[in-house]
Amino acid sequence: MKPTLTPSQTSRASSRSVALLRAWLWAWVAAVASLALPAFAQGDTLQATIEEFVRTQSTTGASTAQALEEDKPRRVQVELGQLDPRLKLAPCEKVRAYVPTGVPLWGRSRVGLRCEQGVTRWNVFWPVTVKVYGQALVAVVPLRPGALVNAADLRVAEVDLAASPSPAVVNLTDIVGRAVVRNIEPGQSIRQEDIKLRRWFAAGDPVRVVVKGSGFQISSEGTALTPGDEGRCARVRTDNGRVVCAQPVGDRQVELVL
Repeated sequence: MKPTLTPSQTSRASSRSVALLRAWLWAWVAAVASLALPAFAQGDTLQATIEEFVRTQSTTGASTAQALEEDKPRRVQVELGQLDPRLKLAPCEKVRAYVPTGVPLWGRSRVGLRCEQGVTRWNVFWPVTVKVYGQALVAVVPLRPGALVNAADLRVAEVDLAASPSPAVVNLTDIVGRAVVRNIEPGQSIRQEDIKLRRWFAAGDPVRVVVKGSGFQISSEGTALTPGDEGRCARVRTDNGRVVCAQPVGDRQVELVL
C-alpha cells in the first residue's frame, strides 16, 4: 500500500524534487565551464556553434531530469536570445563557455563566452532562457483574490516550472480550501506566492518544538514570539528560555533541524 503523506511532507517532497533538478542544472553549468568551443570568426557562425552546443546539452539534460522522478518526468528546453548586433567580435581560436557566478541557470539567464586564444581577448554574455516543463496545477476557472479554492477549480497540466522564481503548486492538499491573493486566469499555473500563507499559530500561543538531528529527534514546549506563517521562520522561546528560529509545520508545532 502506498503511504499517505501529510501536506507538509508532500510540500517538502516537491521541494526536494525541484532541488534535485536545480542540482542537475548546476552540473550542466560545470560541463559548460569545462568545454572549449571550436574556433570561429563571428556573427552567424558563433550563433550556430552555441545553438548546437546548447541543444546537445538540453537533450542530455531532459533525460537526466526525467530520471529524477519516474512518476514526474521533466522536459528541459533551452532558448537562445540575441547578442547586441553592434558587437564586432574578433576571430578567436579558443572560446570557453561558462555561467557567471551567482547567475542561476533557471528561467531567464545568460551564458558567458570568453575568448582565451586570439589576437584580441573578449568576453560577452549570451542571453538564454531555460524552460523546465513538468506536471503542476493550473486554474480551470478565473480565481480572484480572497476566493477559496476548490478541487473542481483545478486540473493538472504541463507547465514551465522555471517561468517564475516561486515554485509551482503540484499537490491539491497544498491549495484546496485556501485563498488566493491575486488574479489567476484559466490555464494559468498556480505558484506558491499566489496562495495566502497558512497561519499555524499566533504570537503568544504555546507551541510544540520538534528538534531533529542526525539519528535523533526530541521535542519540548515553547511560546511563539511571532506568528507561525507557513514557509517563514517563527521565533519561539523554548521552556529553557532560549529563543530559536524554527519552521512552522502544523497546528501549534514548529520544527528545528540541526
